[in-house]
Amino acid sequence: MRKSFSLLELIFAIIIISITIFSFNLNKTSELKIKKIDLATNRLLLYLKQSRYQALIDDKYYLENKKWYKQRWTLKFFNCRNHKGIYYVLYSDKNQSGHPKKSESMKDPLTNKYIYSSNKCEKNSDSSKYVLLTKEFDINKVDISCKMDASLGKISFGSDGKVYKKLSNNTNESNKYEINRVCIIKLIDKNKNIRELLLQPNGGYIGKRKIE
Repeated sequence: MRKSFSLLELIFAIIIISITIFSFNLNKTSELKIKKIDLATNRLLLYLKQSRYQALIDDKYYLENKKWYKQRWTLKFFNCRNHKGIYYVLYSDKNQSGHPKKSESMKDPLTNKYIYSSNKCEKNSDSSKYVLLTKEFDINKVDISCKMDASLGKISFGSDGKVYKKLSNNTNESNKYEINRVCIIKLIDKNKNIRELLLQPNGGYIGKRKIE
C-alpha cells in the first residue's frame, strides 16, 4: 500500500488544479460574450491537456497484453448518426473493442461529467455538452493534419510523453504512428470561422494557433 505521492503525481495534481482555476473564469457571464466556437475550442484545449497529463501517470504497459498500447488515453472525433453533426469522446479503450463506452471515458475536471456521447448526439445530464460540436457550437467540420485513415481523426497520448495519430492493431507495435511533426486540429463553424490547436510531438506544447 502506498503511503505517499510520487513527484510526478504531485506535479500532475498541481497542473490540473491550475488548469481548473484558469478555466473556471469562463463562467456563464463570460460565455455570453464570446463566440460559440471559442467556447468549444477552449474546452477542447483543456481536455487535450488533461488527457496528456493523465497519460503521464497512467502507464498502460502490461507484459502479458501484447496490445496494451490500445488502452492509451485517446481523444477521437466521430460523426453523429445519419451524419447530423460531429462529436468527440476522450477515453481509454480498456476492452480494446474499438468502441468507447461511457464507463471508459474521462471526466471533465470542472463539471465531473463524462467526456462522452453516443452517436445519437443527445444531451445527457451526466455527460459534457462540449463534446457535441455541431449541436451545441455550430461546428460542422474538423480537420486533423496528422490523421492517416478514413476516420475524422484521433489523438492518443503515451506515458512517455509521446503523441500518436493512431494506435496499431498489430502486436508489439507500441511506437508505430508516433507523430514527428506539429499536428494541427482545425475547427470550422457554419459561419466559416476557424480555430486551430497545435500539438507538438514528444510531449511538447499544446495550445492555440493564432489565425491571421
